[in-house]
Amino acid sequence: MISEEKKGWAVELLKNKHHETGRMPRKDDFDSVTLSRIKAYLGPWPRALETAGLKEARTAKTKS
Repeated sequence: MISEEKKGWAVELLKNKHHETGRMPRKDDFDSVTLSRIKAYLGPWPRALETAGLKEARTAKTKS
């Protein structure tokens, strides 16, 4: 299980990059080791951005 401290580190990194660039962080904004850690701590890139509060979570579509 990933510690809250590690998750918090990844979230802060994403938020700081957003503040620094004025746009949504992209994978290529980070070196490969840092990117791997962010994804390990927060999940796939879209989920990581959602966890950091930078992207609205998608809602599941229901079939009619």
